[in-house]
Amino acid sequence: MFPGARADRESADYVVVGAPLDASTTFQPGTRFGPRRVRHFAQSFDDYDHHTARSFTDLAVHDHGDVRPGDDAAEYLTFLRGTLADVHDEGAVPLTVGGEHTVTVAGVRAVDPDVFVCLDAHLDLREEYAGNELNHATVTRHALDVADEAVLLGARTGSEAEWERASEADVTVVPPEAVADWSPPDFGERSVYCSVDIDAADPGVAPGTGTLEPFGLDAATMHEVVRSVAPAADGFDVVEVNDRDDGQAATLAAKLLRAFVHAHADG
Repeated sequence: MFPGARADRESADYVVVGAPLDASTTFQPGTRFGPRRVRHFAQSFDDYDHHTARSFTDLAVHDHGDVRPGDDAAEYLTFLRGTLADVHDEGAVPLTVGGEHTVTVAGVRAVDPDVFVCLDAHLDLREEYAGNELNHATVTRHALDVADEAVLLGARTGSEAEWERASEADVTVVPPEAVADWSPPDFGERSVYCSVDIDAADPGVAPGTGTLEPFGLDAATMHEVVRSVAPAADGFDVVEVNDRDDGQAATLAAKLLRAFVHAHADG
């Protein structure tokens, strides 16, 4: 159980769902251990949040447990989408813990947002990667099949075709050096989905991830972005944590999930 997630499902305002998919990782695998590690390294946190003067245990968070993948990624994403859609339809906010970034596709399909806001080192706008259309490198493209626009914060690498796609009007790329000064627009009545690929962080901050990319974000900047977007968001995930560090990536991921809940509840 995610520490502090004490609410039962019927009374929950937030539902943690583990999604340990590790099917299309192309460099360092291990995201199947992500949900377990995020829960484990969250155990040391204080219950009280001084930013909001609230305790996490008072915020009606429930842990659904993990939705275990099978051999068929498309089938898994359909099932995961159903689980997350049930949470959303019941009036709670789904909080997905990956797992590779492909699980975000299920989250976006479940929430059906107008705007996709993503912290990520990569553009993830490929049509396919290694012949696979359901790949962690295609997530933003899939999100744009649902959302009207995508805002990519901290993106610093992609193919030539991806950068060309990113230049179109429905994609905004905020480079790492500009993220600290970025403020979310007035979303108004628009629905927002917030995704955090932990590789948005510089590898020196969160080395436990599959596709490391230098010159990334610091933890404090990621924290401020998540807190600023949270009040407008109807769904959240943190993904791409693996077991190849001493807990730095999982600790950051767990803290960002908690920060999202605190800021959303206070918003």
